[in-house]
Amino acid sequence: MSSLIRLRKGLDIRLKGKAEKILMSEISVSRYCIRPTDFPGLVPKLEVKEGDIVSAGTPLFHDKKSPQIRYTSPVSGKISEIQRGDKRLLLGVVIEQEGKERIDFVAGDPKQLTADEIREKLLISGLWPVIRQRPYNIVADPDKRPKSVFISAFNTAPLEADVDYVLSNIHGKYMQTAVDAISKLSDGPVHVTLSGEGTRNQELKKLEGVQYHYFAGPHPAANVGVQIHHIDPVNKGEVVWFINIQDLVAIGRLFQEGYYEHDRIIALAGTGVIKPRYYRSRVGASLSSILASNLQNNEMRVISGNVLTGDAVGMDGYLGFYSDMVTVIPEGKYNELFGWVTPGFKKHSFWRTFMSKLIPMKEYDLDTNFHGGRRPFVVTGHYERVFPMDIYPIHLLKAILAEDIELMENLGIYEVAEEDFALCEYIDPSKTEMQELVRKGIDLMIKEMN
Repeated sequence: MSSLIRLRKGLDIRLKGKAEKILMSEISVSRYCIRPTDFPGLVPKLEVKEGDIVSAGTPLFHDKKSPQIRYTSPVSGKISEIQRGDKRLLLGVVIEQEGKERIDFVAGDPKQLTADEIREKLLISGLWPVIRQRPYNIVADPDKRPKSVFISAFNTAPLEADVDYVLSNIHGKYMQTAVDAISKLSDGPVHVTLSGEGTRNQELKKLEGVQYHYFAGPHPAANVGVQIHHIDPVNKGEVVWFINIQDLVAIGRLFQEGYYEHDRIIALAGTGVIKPRYYRSRVGASLSSILASNLQNNEMRVISGNVLTGDAVGMDGYLGFYSDMVTVIPEGKYNELFGWVTPGFKKHSFWRTFMSKLIPMKEYDLDTNFHGGRRPFVVTGHYERVFPMDIYPIHLLKAILAEDIELMENLGIYEVAEEDFALCEYIDPSKTEMQELVRKGIDLMIKEMN
């Protein structure tokens, strides 16, 4: 079963600095960090202390609200630092890699295992957090069965990694095993979503027990929230899971080999990079080794993720748990006098403000400058043009500001996540932090519903 869904609404932001399809061998990284802040809603309970020796798969912390969900070390070594913030808030657990010891979680064919056995293996290994859910865009609740599972296998965000190229350099043989495992945990189908142009990867083309769907159109066509909305919308009381395509490979490897191997092929991109390339790494890897001697200058913003939804982590930061790219762009620390009266051939804008609007395929070298100050929240009527869901974004944001739970439900809070509002935030003349606002609304819903 397959279908093609064409989206008209959205916006492609064409940036310079796309990663060349050259894969660098696994870089020498000695420090890794798993951050509780990568998991919205998590209340962590630490299980290690500084100086402890751990193996790949050793629990570092668990969720106080769901103790069975464990977050484990991606490598073996010594706990070198426990990072804390205000009020001793746990910010990260840093591991100094030593050796290659791994915990053996025992291989097993998902077809021969029960749903409970599959769930337990994912939980004790620390791979369960790769499964996230809508509503709320949080780690999936292991006590609930989803009505369907989504695997998005293409990207449309600026400078994002080419999924076909990534899959050509990892062991796609694990994907079918992962699908067999996930299928037993769901009450409904497993949906695989692809670009309207299809895929060149043979393993991805021939998965059994899945339903294929094709999406054509501008960003955010690859956002899993948009795909869920058009294929299997989430209503109150329902749950849908979604999984990153590289995480699917990690699940398959766990069942075939019995080990926690959470590798990543990441794209290092952006005009702040001298040589944008692909790198083989692992979740939580220190970025300093990748970035060393590869930045244009020190006035750069290093982002774990893409420019619309990623986190600014700095040169000494770490790869996020769900990130498959690192973006580096110039900082915009300057004021521009009467910038709005210039022709603007080098400036990108959604609005018909600059001459660049006449060159739709042009690529831009953009920085982090706001190009204006914060203003009162103004209703423009244009947000719907980049929001390909049957939801009124401005009305939902107002309901969140008013903390009106019933209205938030009626306006579609169960279907959205922060990333779905990234383009609205980008074109917003008021410079409102919409993604942060949406997260506050989701957190309020979790609190009230529980």
